Amino acid sequence: MSYIKPIPVEEAEGEAAKLFEGVTKMLGRVANSFAVMAYQPHVAKVILPLTVTLMREGLGTVLPTKIKEIAVIKTSHLNGCDY
Repeated sequence: MSYIKPIPVEEAEGEAAKLFEGVTKMLGRVANSFAVMAYQPHVAKVILPLTVTLMREGLGTVLPTKIKEIAVIKTSHLNGCDY
């Protein structure tokens, strides 16, 4: 259970809506973390390129994206997150 309610994509306005558009283009969806960060869209826009770079294959990384996603999900599970 999150302490901060994520902004639903269909309710986003202004900068949050622009953020969701960019996140969808770069990640293919709006991740829960960005739905929460949308309260501070300027901060989220700085974090988005870093997230995309870290999760993509290549660019100097060794692990495939699928393994990285599994690590994220497992870490969330171990920390008791409803992810």
